[in-house]
Amino acid sequence: MVKMDKRIDWDQYFMTQALLLSLRSTCKRLSVGAIIVRDRRVIAGGYNGSVSGDVHCLDEGCYLVDGHCVRTIHAEMNAVLQCSKFGVATDGAEIYVTDFPCLQCTKMLLQTGIVKINYLRNYNNDPYAVALLKRKNVAVKQIKFTDEDLAKIDIKTLLKDGK
Repeated sequence: MVKMDKRIDWDQYFMTQALLLSLRSTCKRLSVGAIIVRDRRVIAGGYNGSVSGDVHCLDEGCYLVDGHCVRTIHAEMNAVLQCSKFGVATDGAEIYVTDFPCLQCTKMLLQTGIVKINYLRNYNNDPYAVALLKRKNVAVKQIKFTDEDLAKIDIKTLLKDGK
């Protein structure tokens, strides 16, 4: 049984899930994971990678055009597409993404009704994306982990004894 002092908070819980999803990324340049949450329930998840069944950047290398890999679908897009595929509404939900969304993903998230963006790391934060989020009153929060928090989610310890 997990002791109360070993519990991570909700933001860390969902961000940890996004981090785990990022381990499935097929991109060589940056591994990103995203979790869409409504009412403290995960409704979808995604990671950056190629179209299902197509070649992966890990196998073939990145397909770069103007400095961007056009083979990769971003984690945020994959999570939203999962909602679409299974008929799950995103309106009023929030997203946990390992890296600050690019401009295109920011616009897509605004259009899908996401009301809060939680991110772990800054990544080429586009000034226009930041301005759009402010104008649309979308909450933005950077999730932090202290060394004490990281000790609570030590995978080796959890695998050994679950305590």
